[in-house]
Amino acid sequence: MPAAFFSALDHLECSRTGEVSDPDVVQGTSAVGAPLLARYDLERVRATVTREEIAGRAPDLWRYHELLPVRDARHVVSLGEGMTPMLDLPRYGASVGVPGLRMKDEGLIPTGSFKARGAAVGVSRAAELGVTGIAMPTNGNAGAAWSVYAARAGMRSLIAMPVDAPEITRTECVVSGAELYLVDGLIGDAGKLVAAAVAEREGYQEVSTLKEPYRLEGKKTMGYEIAEQLGWRAPDVILYPTGGGVGIIGIHKALLEMRELGWLTGDLPRLVAVQATGCAPIVDAFERGDRESVAAVDARTVAFGITVPKALGDFLVLDAVRETEGTAIAVSDEELLAAQAAVARAEGAFICPEGAACFAAVERLRASGWLRGDENVVVLNTGSGLKYPETVPVDVPTLPVHGRIPARRGDATA
Repeated sequence: MPAAFFSALDHLECSRTGEVSDPDVVQGTSAVGAPLLARYDLERVRATVTREEIAGRAPDLWRYHELLPVRDARHVVSLGEGMTPMLDLPRYGASVGVPGLRMKDEGLIPTGSFKARGAAVGVSRAAELGVTGIAMPTNGNAGAAWSVYAARAGMRSLIAMPVDAPEITRTECVVSGAELYLVDGLIGDAGKLVAAAVAEREGYQEVSTLKEPYRLEGKKTMGYEIAEQLGWRAPDVILYPTGGGVGIIGIHKALLEMRELGWLTGDLPRLVAVQATGCAPIVDAFERGDRESVAAVDARTVAFGITVPKALGDFLVLDAVRETEGTAIAVSDEELLAAQAAVARAEGAFICPEGAACFAAVERLRASGWLRGDENVVVLNTGSGLKYPETVPVDVPTLPVHGRIPARRGDATA
């Protein structure tokens, strides 16, 4: 393989019309305002790259570099992201009747959430194309990740987030030098302010969800890793917490690419889009049989990362679910918080509320019979619970200096 062959990126394609765009200039959405999808010369990849060769590469997401958009390795901006653990969950799985349950734990990636994948690839490609500043609205974690990777690249960052976003994500933005603004509204309100600001700033690119093509490419590496970690086999079911939907769209894209490459055979896993009842536009659209969602009214959930009233790529999420014979399901805040505590107690994993929503969904789907119980099921935990300390009330005794710890909980202290 020639040393210069780092990426097989071929062109960008409108997700609605199929119209082709040049990938080597800065791009946003297509002419009709739809997300652009990166397409690769898969025939070249199939002829020059093997799964065995990939296995010998560094354990990060750049091991799949031929299927990522950065053309020159010198432009890669990295903090070691990728190859997060795939953990068996025997006790929790048994408790909900799904013994073949596993968790892909994105809480251990840089910045503590899966958003680092999209930021790493998106910032790297932006830098390669000459962008000097990125700007975005965020529910918290994406802004934190993109500001950190922008700093790593020597790039400026402009971030706007709802005032209710997790406080720790504000801290991450500030410490990395981002220009941060809090907005008294939802992510869509923040997005309008960011778009107006970018129009007045030279060298900045708006990198809102699916308004640039390359965040999706970073997220799709979760799909490649799941297959590789399972011995290049697909699980039966993958559950994903769905707000803007980039993760589930990316995993679906990866599965299709791997099947075309011959790296994956057989049926694709059933994909499950999980939302919260306080903001479930995609679930509502799925149940109605629609291809697009209607914006949720008064969207609100403790799983703040999936509080997206109307996703630009909603039709792509619905396509992914339906094409794989999957489903879409919403769970309540009470259910997901109970699942967060149950997973921690059974398996020692402090997961984020968005990931917890998926575990609550597993229990619901098993109870309904949609899951038989003998499937291999993978849940994506998209971030660390440490970023959401407010989800766990800490109400414990305070002991006097000369007191004692009781022999067992419930005994009186002296």
